[in-house]
Amino acid sequence: MDYHVAKTGSDQGQGTLQDPFLTINKAASVAMAGDTVTVHEGVYREWVNPKHKGLSDKRRIVYQAAVGEKVVIKGSEEIKDWQLVEGNVWKVELSNTFFGDYNPYEKEIFGDWLVSTDVKHLGDVYLNGMSFYEVTSYDMLSNPSEKTEVLDNWTNEIVAVHNPLQTKYVWYAKVDKDTTTIYANFQGANPNQELVEINVRRSCFYPKEIGIDYITVRGFEMAHAATPWSPPTGDQPGLIGPNWSKGWIIENNIIHDSKCSAISIGKEASTGDIYRSIRKDKPGYQYQLESVFSAIRFGWSKENIGSHTIRYNTIYDCGQNGIVGHLGCVFSNIHHNHIYNIALKREFYGHEIAGIKLHAAIDVEIHHNRIHDCSLGIWSDWQTQGTRISKNLLYKNNRDLFVEVSHGPYIVDHNIMASKYALDNFAQGGAYINNLICGKMVHTKVLNRSTQYHLPHSTEVAGFALVYGGDDRFYNNIFVGATDLEGVGTYHYKNYTTSLEEYIKEVHKTPGDLDAFLKVEQPVYINDNIYFNGAKPFEREDNNLVDDDYNPKVSIIEDGDEVYLSCQMPDSFVNILGDIHSTDTLARARIVDAEFENPDGSKVILDTDFLDKQKDSKCILGPITSLKTGENYIRVW
Repeated sequence: MDYHVAKTGSDQGQGTLQDPFLTINKAASVAMAGDTVTVHEGVYREWVNPKHKGLSDKRRIVYQAAVGEKVVIKGSEEIKDWQLVEGNVWKVELSNTFFGDYNPYEKEIFGDWLVSTDVKHLGDVYLNGMSFYEVTSYDMLSNPSEKTEVLDNWTNEIVAVHNPLQTKYVWYAKVDKDTTTIYANFQGANPNQELVEINVRRSCFYPKEIGIDYITVRGFEMAHAATPWSPPTGDQPGLIGPNWSKGWIIENNIIHDSKCSAISIGKEASTGDIYRSIRKDKPGYQYQLESVFSAIRFGWSKENIGSHTIRYNTIYDCGQNGIVGHLGCVFSNIHHNHIYNIALKREFYGHEIAGIKLHAAIDVEIHHNRIHDCSLGIWSDWQTQGTRISKNLLYKNNRDLFVEVSHGPYIVDHNIMASKYALDNFAQGGAYINNLICGKMVHTKVLNRSTQYHLPHSTEVAGFALVYGGDDRFYNNIFVGATDLEGVGTYHYKNYTTSLEEYIKEVHKTPGDLDAFLKVEQPVYINDNIYFNGAKPFEREDNNLVDDDYNPKVSIIEDGDEVYLSCQMPDSFVNILGDIHSTDTLARARIVDAEFENPDGSKVILDTDFLDKQKDSKCILGPITSLKTGENYIRVW
């Protein structure tokens, strides 16, 4: 059945092209497996709540914007009844019934791993699409503070929470028993003559029930959702998401201005909901451990959860994450998305932020994404196993990639990491192959948090381990240092063993069990890398190219919708070639006792480059096989 929705329709209609429904929710209440809902041009201010699920990949329910028509779903409402108070400050008074059972101006941003100096709420005010900043008192409406500073515990750097360029556009709200009053400084604009919107709904497209499987959502613009903070220990609703279901496809959408997270493929509340912040009796780490076992009892498996596809979306201007997920993200494929301006507004700040922030990314493939101007590009945290992060373009982020408390096997290959801070490696069991890495690198052991690992290609827990450092593989990478960068290269692994045989031999030189293993550094496998401009190699690397004085002048150049890699390579660049790596050449991950392979268990072969060009048996190092000596100017997006 094909249903149609149009602004000229009626929910008492038949839902046909000639007699369309008025709301998407009406279509969502009747669409069954195999049906398609086509939405025609207009702005739809509703929270779409699909009632029925598809039955398989071939019997989906498809929600789509009509071809060539602009369809916008908003979690906001337009407000026209503003009253001038003084100067540029206006107010509007709304009955609390206007918001139903979810008032974003009453609900605070709250939850585990949130760091914020002021109390902030889930509401927002938009003037012609521009998001305002919340202030914490009426007096600040006329004289807002420029910024608040907090300490980033991961980087030990002070970060500004407010952007001083836009804080003059501010709002403040008071909620009493019956009324919500919103005050805003419109800086001379008349809000009754402009488009002024306020957050009202938590989500734009998100089932309220779990288990709504096999849904496709394509071609929409979606914006203005009052989404809550979404840590891995809590319910993780987004502006759009499947809510603990299987097999969604979210494609070709424009998604922006979610208060916290845009797309969620994360956990739900029954497996734990920010108990650390509410109960305050145990650390979040402990509750996160428990959530994994709660999820298993709740049916967390490949048969029931995950296997989502998120592709060709543009995601921007969100306060916490572009894509977020814990547990519910397993076996998913995330590719060809453009993600930017994530967690840079910084009205609030916390540690669960990134363009893509996943926990338990088991057999997740993250590839061909363009991620820039984010607080953090990609953060793969806990249970990064069978994960492949491949052919992504990362630049102008505060950090590009963070892999945390995971045991592998995971693969990071053919990526361009061009930010000043490229990599945090707080994990083990990784394979870094054919990357261009141009920023600070940090390698850290984690000996105070033991985290789960799993049977290969499964959610079943196989054991726990600390992160001892090492058990990493670095082949065919180009590292580019600079005088103001720390840790670029592989020299972090000084004094590490270089084979499992050597490791075992060193461990058993003295009697003992646990202590004996802790005294010897895990093996690392490092060869055929290039080190420019002060980047430093592992001292036992057999074959490499090191040129301390050569600066390849790597830069990422945006030209409209196109992006180019510009760099200069010396004549010596072609003197070192690398092998094509695969399951056969990558030593198994020691702790997990698992091979590097594809999600279906087949052999992985890394034989195509960043641009998907086939490589020769001996290949140019770095992510792009067409790199050559001299000037390079290569389109990368």
